[in-house]
Amino acid sequence: MILDQFWLTDAQFSKIAPHLPIDTRGKARVDDRRVISGIIHVLKSGGRWIDAPPDYGPKKTLYNRYVRWAAKGVWVDLFHALAQAGGPPVQVLIDSSAVKAHRSASGGKGGRKNQAIGRSRGGRTTKIHALTDAACRPLSFMLTGGQVADCTAGAELLARLPACEILHGDKGYDSDAIRRQVEERSAMPNIPPKANRKWKNCFSPFLYRNRNAIERMFCRLKDFRRVATRYDRNAANFLAAVCIAATVSYWL
Repeated sequence: MILDQFWLTDAQFSKIAPHLPIDTRGKARVDDRRVISGIIHVLKSGGRWIDAPPDYGPKKTLYNRYVRWAAKGVWVDLFHALAQAGGPPVQVLIDSSAVKAHRSASGGKGGRKNQAIGRSRGGRTTKIHALTDAACRPLSFMLTGGQVADCTAGAELLARLPACEILHGDKGYDSDAIRRQVEERSAMPNIPPKANRKWKNCFSPFLYRNRNAIERMFCRLKDFRRVATRYDRNAANFLAAVCIAATVSYWL
């Protein structure tokens, strides 16, 4: 086993194995552990699929497994299954981070809107919206174009908010609609009010002091070079890359 390659350990693969598809037809699948290790290696290194080390098996197999399981939602379901096993968090954090879309990410079917690519001050970008717990561990992800406001995407993302006591967000989420949505789920929105608000809502700087946990989570995810820069045309493929990176970084 080469040191500069990624390989799942026995303990890590034992957590993944129960959530992998079992409806194999015809010829048996190539070894799951080897193929998934190869997929993770490509996501971490940021290289082309054709440049994957031969130790992981046929390069076409790595790419096909990654894309086909992304289309079926296998990677997203795997991430959610492991994230929910941690139990309901007391505090949840919400934020977003923009990533640059490489020129190879152009041309996805349905146009930029359907493939979550937009134009912002940083050029062609995709925004990753996330919910995490206070220990930096991600709970849910959503993709939009880079120009979409946090409060707009936040309303959709908060529909997946798990049972919790407090939700922390920055000023980008300071809207009456967001606050009502959080309160309707029996949680307290701890969001700093914008300067132009006439009525300043209740806000605790003391509880807010650890909100940078979600920023640290994004930084760790972007250690995977295929997350830090988007190379995938299809939003489903890029979301799969984000979920795989989160699973490996926090839930294995």
